[in-house]
Amino acid sequence: MTAHVNRLIADAMPQAPTGTVPTVSVTGVRALLEAFGRLGYDVEVLREAADLPRERLADPDGLVPCTAYGALIEAAQHARPRKNVALHLAQNTPIGAYPLIDYLVLSSPTLGEGLRRVSRYYRLVGSLTPLEVRDEDPIRVVLDCNIPFFTEYSVALPLLHIGREAGGDVRAHHASFRHRPDDVAELEAAFGCEVRVDASWNGFALSRDAWGYVMPRRDPVLLGLLERHADAMMSSLPGHETFALRVRRAQANGLADGEASIEGIARTLAITPRTLQRRLADEGTTFQKELDQVRRSAAERHLKATMFSIAEISFVLGYSEPAAFHRAFRRWNRTTPQAFRAGQSTPTRARRGSIS
Repeated sequence: MTAHVNRLIADAMPQAPTGTVPTVSVTGVRALLEAFGRLGYDVEVLREAADLPRERLADPDGLVPCTAYGALIEAAQHARPRKNVALHLAQNTPIGAYPLIDYLVLSSPTLGEGLRRVSRYYRLVGSLTPLEVRDEDPIRVVLDCNIPFFTEYSVALPLLHIGREAGGDVRAHHASFRHRPDDVAELEAAFGCEVRVDASWNGFALSRDAWGYVMPRRDPVLLGLLERHADAMMSSLPGHETFALRVRRAQANGLADGEASIEGIARTLAITPRTLQRRLADEGTTFQKELDQVRRSAAERHLKATMFSIAEISFVLGYSEPAAFHRAFRRWNRTTPQAFRAGQSTPTRARRGSIS
């Protein structure tokens, strides 16, 4: 890091929503300060240099501007310059420093499922920088960031934690950086894998065997609790809209227009079907699950409030025949469409041609 940290952060962070500035979580800043302390830096001097009052850092749900984060790193490098500072900080950041994200991974059935959850909930660390899982061979975990420190720290931390948790049995296929870190050989020794520099993407790649590694501390009960908490936190973030919600909206419109195939929805969203599937997987869902939900909601609405026949509803929802709709409805509600309608108040006639 150099004295240009704050300028780089200001220039390289993605555009924040109108009226806001890019932020990082207080949890992340505290983890960074504690790691600097383990490296022998005067934490109080760094905190004051970054204009971070103690009371602000006491709020576990708080956010601080990325510029303060940059000032913290800049102050440390001014006090004691260090090559590969992001790596050294990651080496001194224990598992649990980011409690929710760390334990979502640890309690997942496999490493791959844990990393998908990291991607899904990455905004909870306060960053506007997305993390994306790309189902290729090897599987890539891609960080869309142009700031060398953020990139190196965000790659080093999971790779080091994976190595610790797996007892050295799991290593990345390779790490990738768009820039050239200070000491590539030191990174390769720490990660136990090849480090590619001046590359086209930032992140790391894992073999399918590594992706399927069974987590020793997997815990479905704890995982469920953590996911409900994470979902609640995500829904409270300003301007939050999941990709799955965009897909559901497009599917509802597509059903009304008679085109709700994955190819048609992908065209509507100006992406490829493969990218659509990958982004839904990152949020823990699938195209078919979302389409089922859209169809279920529309079916119940029509059965309650319209005089459409069940055969007509089946057609409007895009089923090839009424029998397929009957099977799906029984799966959703453990009853038939006829019984469901009979249990509702008398439906009123609605204008035909819309499911919205």
